[in-house]
Amino acid sequence: MGELEALRVRDELLQAMYWMRAEGLATSPTVLELSTFLVVPIDTLAAYVDRFVADGYLAPADGGYGLTAVGEETGKRGFADEFADLTKPGHGECDEDCWCNSSPDAAADCIEGRAHAHH
Repeated sequence: MGELEALRVRDELLQAMYWMRAEGLATSPTVLELSTFLVVPIDTLAAYVDRFVADGYLAPADGGYGLTAVGEETGKRGFADEFADLTKPGHGECDEDCWCNSSPDAAADCIEGRAHAHH
């Protein structure tokens, strides 16, 4: 497993897990669920998951894996960066001076807050 590929898979996996949790889909998905969601062969993804556990991004939880504090922050930041253009507030929600436009982290906090308000 090359380092660049490991970083790419890590970012994609952590973003997906952050999104799944924020949307109430899964808080501790299994490797099978993650491989299906990410369309990555389970054997391939399992090796990466083991590495990300060893690196402190994931932890075993409830028969699957959950984000650690570091994994959550990394996934949140990656999600915000990846979808920054799509997650900007729509017309009438706020103006250019709103706090949620100050950074990708602020946008992610805003999205997370809205997601929890609807659940």
